[in-house]
Amino acid sequence: MKTNPIMEKLINAGILARHAEAVEWKTLGEVTEVADNLRKPVKAALRVSGDIPYYGANNIQDYVDGYTHNGEYVLIAEDGSASLENYSVQWATGKFWANNHVHVVCGKEELNNRFLFHYLRQMNFIPYLTGSGRAKLTKAKMLEIPIPIPPLEAQRKIVQILDAFTAVTAELTAEHTLRQKQYQYYRDLLLDFDNLNNPFAKGINVEWKSLGDITSKTQNIKWKDNLNSYQYIDLTSVDRENNQIIETIEINANSAPSRAQKVVQKNDVIFATTRPTQMRLTIIPDEFDKQIASTGYCVLRANEGEVLPEWIYFNLKTLGFQTYLENNQSGSAYPAISDKLLKEFQIPLPPLETQTQIVAILDKFDTLIHSISEGLPREIELRQKQYEYYRELLLDFA
Repeated sequence: MKTNPIMEKLINAGILARHAEAVEWKTLGEVTEVADNLRKPVKAALRVSGDIPYYGANNIQDYVDGYTHNGEYVLIAEDGSASLENYSVQWATGKFWANNHVHVVCGKEELNNRFLFHYLRQMNFIPYLTGSGRAKLTKAKMLEIPIPIPPLEAQRKIVQILDAFTAVTAELTAEHTLRQKQYQYYRDLLLDFDNLNNPFAKGINVEWKSLGDITSKTQNIKWKDNLNSYQYIDLTSVDRENNQIIETIEINANSAPSRAQKVVQKNDVIFATTRPTQMRLTIIPDEFDKQIASTGYCVLRANEGEVLPEWIYFNLKTLGFQTYLENNQSGSAYPAISDKLLKEFQIPLPPLETQTQIVAILDKFDTLIHSISEGLPREIELRQKQYEYYRELLLDFA
């Protein structure tokens, strides 16, 4: 992994500092102050809205008025961690409110708080958890956790290096969030022909048509006497973040689940009608041409010469469509919208030339924001791996 020369010097200094003197091991109870007694859970309905973060086991749950703690603390999930392998450890500064699902700890004089934070993030908590169902880290068990205590100067250098990596990741994440907001703004603007700020809205004729009017009928597979094998696109096959098909299984007439019915073609737009507000949608790529999708998808096959598949795809991502879904889905446990209702949604239909121009702009944003192999998500992933690599290197005191 490449690092810049300044970072290389810092890393070398950190490694030297780590090995400069023997490291003493102490229990977490010996080197931290525990502030659990200040925690206070408040049900969502009883919280008073404000600007103070309200922390739960995994993240900020809400913003409230008032606070339980003020300072720099490490928050360790007591129960309810989203992952046991990557156990939830959070950093909280300033005024914040902690509920009773997180332990609140602070290093004593011999332990740098940020050093503790980075160390705990790479630690295996599983041996310290109790309970077979909802695993719990009791206070007693937490206090037994062994913590390496190198000299404070060594701790400081290690923290400086690891914080530099997390700062880069934070900057990239902030950039990603900003680009997402820009993308959403321009997408909704360019697809709104009633908006006078839309540069494509002037001087062109725009019809409004339902999805049913601009798409063609599709077919279901006939499994009887069918000897072929197919890739099956289930509801979980489409990634919600990047809108790509990430995992399929091979099926045939003997192994196909009952929902494996819809034949899809290249450039079909598929939208998951079960739990529709989760926004699982994609455009079928070459490799899944004439494969099988779940009946949980509505398959939209664009009428050639009238509408681009990408035009349909981007219109399904607008705030207007999401509002339509919320108003027309039914069922509380498994909310869904019927294909018939979905196809009644109307979208603007400018000339194909205008569709092509707008799609080209939105494609560039889409690639930057959502692509696995290109753009900011890939860069964030690489930087996170780099941080984890050096964290393990610098915090290995065995």
